[in-house]
Amino acid sequence: MALARGRRNDPGFNYWPGFVDALSTLVLAIVFLLSVFLVVQFFLSQEVTGKDKALEQLNAKLAQLNDLLSLEKLGKLNLEDQLSQLRAGLASAEGERDRVKGLYDGLAGAGNDAAGRAGELNKALDSEKQLSARALAQVEVLNQQISALRRQLAALEQALDASEKSGKESQSRIADLGQRLNVALAQRVQELSRYRSEFFGRLRAILGNRPDIRVVGDRFVFQSEVFFDTGQALLLPEGRAELDKLASALTDLDKQIPAEIAWVLRVDGHTDVRPITGAFKSNWELSSARAISVVQYLVSLGVPPQRLVAAGFGEFQPLDVAGTEEAYKRNRRIELKLTER
Repeated sequence: MALARGRRNDPGFNYWPGFVDALSTLVLAIVFLLSVFLVVQFFLSQEVTGKDKALEQLNAKLAQLNDLLSLEKLGKLNLEDQLSQLRAGLASAEGERDRVKGLYDGLAGAGNDAAGRAGELNKALDSEKQLSARALAQVEVLNQQISALRRQLAALEQALDASEKSGKESQSRIADLGQRLNVALAQRVQELSRYRSEFFGRLRAILGNRPDIRVVGDRFVFQSEVFFDTGQALLLPEGRAELDKLASALTDLDKQIPAEIAWVLRVDGHTDVRPITGAFKSNWELSSARAISVVQYLVSLGVPPQRLVAAGFGEFQPLDVAGTEEAYKRNRRIELKLTER
């Protein structure tokens, strides 16, 4: 209550960083959701692309078979024409043979020449019959090839139907996977929000209503003077005492949160805008070194290192842009935020 009254009485208190951080967390969650969805959609689209390529190959083969079938049909027509011609020749030869045979029967007395002529005609007739038999055999072979081509065409049509059905099923799986992914991410965000509320509630109870420790949005803000001397990154004894309390709460939290929830405690170091002198070349280096000192001390107390992140922001994220000593003091701070990895 005292802390809340202190914030209301502070005309310079700025809620904007907390709102920005909350919005950033939401944007990161949405980006992560979209990234996972795009990765899944990429792999499934690769599968659909492979099937499309197979479908194109089948279509090309189908067109080739259609061309071959057309050629075979044309050849069959040519052979049938030849067969018709041979049959006509055979009928003509048989008529000639019958005519000659009649002459042979009527002219038995002068039969030597007629007999020779009849023999030649019989040979010609036998030759025509052989040609006709070969033509019929070729026609039968063409019929068998046409039947085989038709069976291949039927198989290709079945393969095309199966490929189209598989593509529709893949699209359905993509949509279902995206929906399940959205539900899972929403559940993870809700669970992390619940544990964040419990964690912040416990920290409030542990740290008490100190004026140098404030809650801004979804983070705890410690004045740098709680942990460090001016321009230094070495933890003070009183700062270590505060971190001892924080480490106990973090250790209990790590045991409670399920392992599948990827959470981290981000330690952000901030400085004021005034140039720095001493061991550090810039405010950026100083803020990073302070955040790393806090993280290393928490690790030494048993906090899992994979649950900690150190970040230095230098003077580039001020809470108060005024050029007063009070504004400089507010901007020199260490922020703790429980967020997603």
